[in-house]
Amino acid sequence: MTSRGQHTFAEIMSQATAWSAALAEFQGRVEQVQAAWDDAAPTRVLFTGCGSTYYLSLIAASILQGLTGIPARGVPASELVLFPHHVTADPGRTLLVAISRSGTTSETIAAVSRFRQMGGRRVWCVTCYPDTPLAQESDLVLPAEAAQEESVAQTRSFSTMLVLVQALAATVAHEPLDALFSLPPAGEALLEATAGEMEGLGNRLELCRYFFLGSGPQYGVACEAMLKLKEMSITHSEAYHALEFRHGPKAMVDGETLAVGLLSRRAFDHERAVLMETGEMAATILALSPAEPIAGAINVQLPTALPEWTLPPLYLPPLQLLAYHRAMAKGLDPDRPRHLEAVVVLDPDSLA
Repeated sequence: MTSRGQHTFAEIMSQATAWSAALAEFQGRVEQVQAAWDDAAPTRVLFTGCGSTYYLSLIAASILQGLTGIPARGVPASELVLFPHHVTADPGRTLLVAISRSGTTSETIAAVSRFRQMGGRRVWCVTCYPDTPLAQESDLVLPAEAAQEESVAQTRSFSTMLVLVQALAATVAHEPLDALFSLPPAGEALLEATAGEMEGLGNRLELCRYFFLGSGPQYGVACEAMLKLKEMSITHSEAYHALEFRHGPKAMVDGETLAVGLLSRRAFDHERAVLMETGEMAATILALSPAEPIAGAINVQLPTALPEWTLPPLYLPPLQLLAYHRAMAKGLDPDRPRHLEAVVVLDPDSLA
């Protein structure tokens, strides 16, 4: 008999090792990735996935466009299936990057098929299972086999596939990969430094309303953190671009609120101001920042020397631990969230 939450906890705590393995694997494929990119010569890049991997697509698109200047967009796979001409107007010059932990998600496979039907010529995929239908339909596969999971909710798999798309973006932008190899030790250090604090915060069951605020690439990270909390702990949580929080959502803030700021260097002063205003409304504040601490907040210090585009994976481990500990405090099993399966498999005819 397995213990409640044991798989999720092990997967969270081991993700830095999976990052190292994925980066080592990718390093051996750099020339292949660059040659495939040069051959495709895309004028735009479309990232797609479902659930967590849709949020990963948002992060990936933001990073790639920021590094290369090539227009990039992240969309749910179902949108590409059901509203294809609203998603891309020039599939022949678009690179589609499909992201799926399992490689078997029905909507993602259907999205690839729809893209091909529209005249799309190049499909790459990022997956933890490279011998699956999605991989077989792709022209280039970036594998994250060390990140395979037993749990329903993605933790190790998400962050490892994110590191891979960062490596992809850096390669085609001719950025050195050195900084990415600093992520595993930084991730290990964050897990060690924040484990006790995240457990204590997760045990505060009086906090029943969570808001995750992030801008730029961190918006997709905020969405993923929101989803983890919902999946594992069945808690009300929402994600917003940081400054958008002022435009209505702050009406929900009270003493039972935890506001989580995923702060950036670029917009630090603006994002800090939003968090401080939220604290004045009686919310508890958790700030994850590569800049200075925020007075009155629970602060998680991110590395200050790494390039900003490398940082998104480092926001995740403390927030995954927070979701895990809240689920455990509520007597839930984060390994097996209610109503959920690890893979959504649909009748192919339903997506035709």
